[in-house]
Amino acid sequence: MHTSNNGGGNAEMFGALLRFFRERSGLSQEGLGQKLGFSKSLVAMVERGERPPKGGFTPQADAALGADGALIAAGTKLTSSRVASWFGPFAEEEATARARYEYESHVVPGLLQTEDHARALFRGACPPLDDDEIEGLVAARLARQNMLTRKMLPDISFVLELSPLTRPIGGRDVHRAQLHHILDVSRLRHVHIQVMSPQRETHGGLSGSFVLLETDDQRRLAYLEVQRQNFLVSEQADLAPLFARYGILRTQALGPEESRRMIEQAAEGL
Repeated sequence: MHTSNNGGGNAEMFGALLRFFRERSGLSQEGLGQKLGFSKSLVAMVERGERPPKGGFTPQADAALGADGALIAAGTKLTSSRVASWFGPFAEEEATARARYEYESHVVPGLLQTEDHARALFRGACPPLDDDEIEGLVAARLARQNMLTRKMLPDISFVLELSPLTRPIGGRDVHRAQLHHILDVSRLRHVHIQVMSPQRETHGGLSGSFVLLETDDQRRLAYLEVQRQNFLVSEQADLAPLFARYGILRTQALGPEESRRMIEQAAEGL
């Protein structure tokens, strides 16, 4: 199922809200920019809905303008709209899901990516993306990672092939930092990261990567992607085999401790 979203409308809404709170505080665009450490031109582009807020812009602006969380809430809608249009519906469900499981064979999962790794990945897109689009996608990807640290902790599990852990996307330094970041995330008590042994002759995930969700209202969903063909699966008849397959994958992969040692060895080899 393919669904579009209202990215432009959300960006304009966020910009109008930012302008309202800025003017209420008696600040010019230049004054707000100086207060936050950003340029006047960036503030202007955000207010016009032409560019997504980057870095810590949204929480800093919310605090500086006394918005009491209104900008942060609007920013949540904005970041979900900055992901690729075909991923929007899944990203919205993901933001409040109580469980998320992913098998990945080719790339480091988005929830585990560092900013530098994500930027290098988007810069290598084919066809090429322009700089503003890349920065918007990076910001959205980092915003999604709030799932790892939000107050209501979800159950999160990854089964990874060795290939994403050995391909040095962004160069050796970026890749080393990426592996150390994965190790840091693996120590969170609600996150379980397992590596599929490269010595295993066969396993349940050979037909491709997939992501599974259990939503806050106890629905199940799956997300499948191959060569920019993307599907959000919601029919129970199609979901049951995928959830069963993921359970098998977890039993076939290395345990979390052994997986951590393998990731550490990959980092030490750089």
